[in-house]
Formats: sequence, structure tokens, C-alpha cells
Amino acid sequence: MGGCFSKPKPVELKIEVVLPEKERGKEELSASGKGSPRAYQGNGTARHFHTEERLPAPHPYPSAQDCVEAAVCHVKDLENGQMREVELGWGKVLLVKDNGEFHALGHKCPHYGAPLVKGVLSRGRVRCPWHGACFNISTGDLEDFPGLDSLHKFQVKIEKEKVYVRASKQALQLQRRTKVMAKCISPSAGHSGSTNVLIVGAGAAGLVCAETLRQEGFSDRIVLCTLDRHLPYDRPKLSKSLDAQPEQLALRPKEFFRAYGIEVLTEAQVVTVDVRNKKVVFKDGFKLEYSKLLLAPGSSPKTLSCKGKEVENVFTIRTPEDANRVVRLARGRNAVVVGAGFLGMEVAAYLTEKAHSVSVVELEETPFKRFLGERVGRALMKMFENNRVKFYMQTEVSELRAQEGKLKEVVLKSSKVVRADVCVVGIGAVPATGFLRQSGISLDSRGFIPVNKMMQTNVPGVFAAGDAVTFPLAWRNNRKVNIPHWQMAHAQGRVAAQNMLAQEAEISIVPYLWTAMFGKSLRYAGYGEGFDDVIIQGDLEELKFVAFYTKGDEVIAVASMNYDPIVSKVAEVLAAGRAIRKREVETGDMSWLTGKGS
Repeated sequence: MGGCFSKPKPVELKIEVVLPEKERGKEELSASGKGSPRAYQGNGTARHFHTEERLPAPHPYPSAQDCVEAAVCHVKDLENGQMREVELGWGKVLLVKDNGEFHALGHKCPHYGAPLVKGVLSRGRVRCPWHGACFNISTGDLEDFPGLDSLHKFQVKIEKEKVYVRASKQALQLQRRTKVMAKCISPSAGHSGSTNVLIVGAGAAGLVCAETLRQEGFSDRIVLCTLDRHLPYDRPKLSKSLDAQPEQLALRPKEFFRAYGIEVLTEAQVVTVDVRNKKVVFKDGFKLEYSKLLLAPGSSPKTLSCKGKEVENVFTIRTPEDANRVVRLARGRNAVVVGAGFLGMEVAAYLTEKAHSVSVVELEETPFKRFLGERVGRALMKMFENNRVKFYMQTEVSELRAQEGKLKEVVLKSSKVVRADVCVVGIGAVPATGFLRQSGISLDSRGFIPVNKMMQTNVPGVFAAGDAVTFPLAWRNNRKVNIPHWQMAHAQGRVAAQNMLAQEAEISIVPYLWTAMFGKSLRYAGYGEGFDDVIIQGDLEELKFVAFYTKGDEVIAVASMNYDPIVSKVAEVLAAGRAIRKREVETGDMSWLTGKGS
């Protein structure tokens, strides 16, 4: 790759966005994409490259009239380890006091707008109370995911025992900062059959890999290819908000990809990877050579294999089109959801306000059983039953019956017949790695791509990330695991990019995920597979609880509802390398965890 790492003059991209005020409890409004600032039209054919337009660069030094400065408090108003939201006229700022020093940052998490003052301050960073993203208090930089953007950092000065903050008005309104990125300077972009970096899959892992390369000054060609017809979008929102339109879900606007020379091939399917000649072949015959390759193909939903599986109006949810069609067909009609895991339960919750009836069919005796355990599963099931969802448990579908080709009834093995106009299947997924079978890139018996801590496959120069990989989980004794979560895909995409640039980064974060149903959020951190006990504090009936999942005498995961920011606290404790013992959580005394400021 020679001398392509000299940093060209970076241009910071600013997209003027004023988001409506959304406070706690309205979190899922943002999850529905209602307040989403981005809009774009899909980029048409797979071969259509955007290279023409460039975004104008904002002036690097804001002039005095663009800035606002004010005294926000007295030095003694904040203790060490305290955070406070302060008003600067044009917007709020998060003021943090740590080790005697003051820092001022954007006050909202750029991911979904959570108030960071309700988060967790520890080890020089603040962790979002909703979804666990972490920001460095000295720089504002994003250090753990989800999300793509960092926080603005504002100037602080102390005069006569008073704390002054100075900030640009634009930054106060924007509440997010896109890191400075290199542009692509390779002349042949868009026409030649070779690229420096090829990324297969445009979910979180693929996008973060591309952005990280640009943030690190990489200015050669990057091609991102996806089976989807859309630019990268927020897939976890699909099942929580089935009405959302592709432009509401977009992670970046179309101009962003143009400005930084990240080429996206849509509806582009890779059919073979030739690692000897460093070349991939697409379904339409197009061939592309690469120097470095990231495989982030994600997974494919499992489908039903029962009688009548070809009947119309039976869906898996993979794209915005799938989700939108389900809502259209379910309005005022009968909906059946097969599978009571995250996807199935989110879809069932969303459809209760739209459909005439919603039924859930599941093999286990409680929803989420393997993940959250019997008691939490039962409490959540009750919440669903109170919202008119009917459950058919410990059974499966034996037949889908049609009338004029369209679904009319779902027949269960228990011989029950359930009326259904639309059926959503959420029974798990398999890694979408079939195209790698003959490639020499090793796959395990289930089709996952094993990688090391640097996200490298068994083939030099070939990396993999996201839902399709198994990797060593540092804080669980490097156990090889598959963790198909949004945050994990972001983190793995970043580590892969760093190692493409020979930075020797290792994956070492604590998994963090969430689900949202009926306007309530359940947060989860850790890796609970194989738990042998669950210790519950709080009130399950009231859905205000925290559940600790233990194995032996160690806490390996935590879940909570209406108990913020406890999951973020636990994530920070685990990320700091401290083990939490079972006896610490059995007493019910949470002072060791909640500390001050909660």
C-alpha cells in the first residue's frame, strides 16, 4: 500500500440538524426513527458510483459571534465524580468534575439522544445510561458503541472560583461531532476492477470499518457492498418500529459516502472469494480485486419447513420492505408471530396497536427463556398478556393453511388452529457464509467464521466481523463465542480496520444490548450463556427490577427494567476488569454499585 497513509487535509463534515427535545421514556420515539435527521434516495443500480459532489467545508475556526460564553457554576458546586447539565443559552452542556478538573461536553448521546447526565462516570469516560456507548471526557471521542459520532468538547476556564464554558452555537445545536476523516485520493475510483479495501456487508461492522479507516487517515479506495438496496441503515429499529421508512433508518446520508469516497455497491451479491488471487466474483459476473478484505455478511433468518410454507403473507423480517409489508397486512387483521425471542416479541409488541389480534407461538414454556431465565420471561409474558397478546407455548407450527393462496390459518402441533392473515417468523438465524464454502477461509461446523482477537481469519489480509463470526471473549477467559448484537458489530468493525492498518488492536469490550416493548426498555450487559442462577432485586410484578445472572459464584450478566443506570454501572465494573461475586448481589445492598450520583 506504500505511501498512501500521508494524511490529506481533513475536512470535518457537519450536517445541520436540530433534533426535538426527547427525554427519558421517549427513548423509543427515537428508535422509531421519527426524529431521524437523514434522508436520501437509494443509489440505484449496483454499478452506479458516486464521485461527483463534495460537501462544502465549514470554517475551521468559528468567529466570535458564532460562540457563546458564560459562567455556569461555582468551583465548589460540583464534587469529584459529579456531572451536571448546565444551560448556555443556545443549548445545554454536560459539565463533569473528575480528579479536580472540569470538562464540558455535549449532553446527549449521539446514538438515540439519551441524557448523559443520567449515565455513569468512571475511568475518565461517561457511559450512556440507555445503550452503553462510552465517551472520553477529555476529548469527547466515542470509545465504546453503539453509534457513529462523538461528542463536542467545549472550552472550560476557571476565573475567581467561577467555572466558565465557551462553545460554538452550531456545536451546541448539533449535539454530535463526526470525526475528521481523510478523503479518497485514488484516481481510478469508480472505474477500475481493483480496490484497496473491500468490505462485504454494509451493516454496523462494515460501515464502522470503512469510517475507522478514513478516521485513521487511510486515503485509498474503499468499496462496501451489500445485498440490500439501501445504504447502511439501523437494522435493530426494524422489529421495534415496523413502519419506519428506509430514509428514517439511514445511518449516514448519501452525501456522507460521497464526501469521504466510501463507494457503496447495492444489490451486489458476492458468489465466490478467491483468496489466492485476492479477487471476488459477484453474481452478475463483475470481478473485483482487493488488497484487504473484511467479511461482514451477517446472517439469514431461518424459515419454517412445515406444510404450506410457500403460502403468501408469511414473512421473516430482514429489510424495511419486509417490515412495512407486515404492518400493512396486519392492520385490523389477525397476526401470528412464531418465536418468542427478541425479534418475535418486539414485532408482537409493535403489532398490538395495529392488528385485530396478535398470537405468539413458541417451543419453550416462557418467552426469552434461554436468555433471561424463567422468572423474568414470565414477568414479560404477563406484560404482553395485559396488552391482549395470546400465547401458544410448548408447541410449534405443523401447517400453514391458505385460502386462494393467501394465509388464513396456522395449525399447531397441539392441534389448535389459529386464525391468521399475516405470519412473522422469528425463529433464529444462520450465518450467511455459504459463498465462502470453497474459499479456503475456515468456517466452523455451524457456518460461523472463527477469528482471533484482532478479527483475523485463518487467511492473512482477510478479516471478519459482526453476526457471522465467533471470537474470543476476553473477560470470559477467551471463550469462543458468537454475539450477534449491534454494539458488538460496531466494535469488531473498528478493530478489523485498525488491524488492516497494522495497529495491533484487540477486541475487549463487554457486550451490551437492549430491547424495547410497549414503550419500556430492557437493558442487558455481559454474556450470560450457561448461567446457573438468577438473583432478582426490585419488583418483577411492577417491571422495576434488576436481574443478575450467575455461574458458580460469579456474576456473568445483568438485565434491568426501569432501573437506570444500573446496567451501565455493571458494564463499567466488568469493563474495568473487576469480577462481581454472587454474594455481593445476594444481599440486596447495592451501594457498592450505585455509589453516588445515581
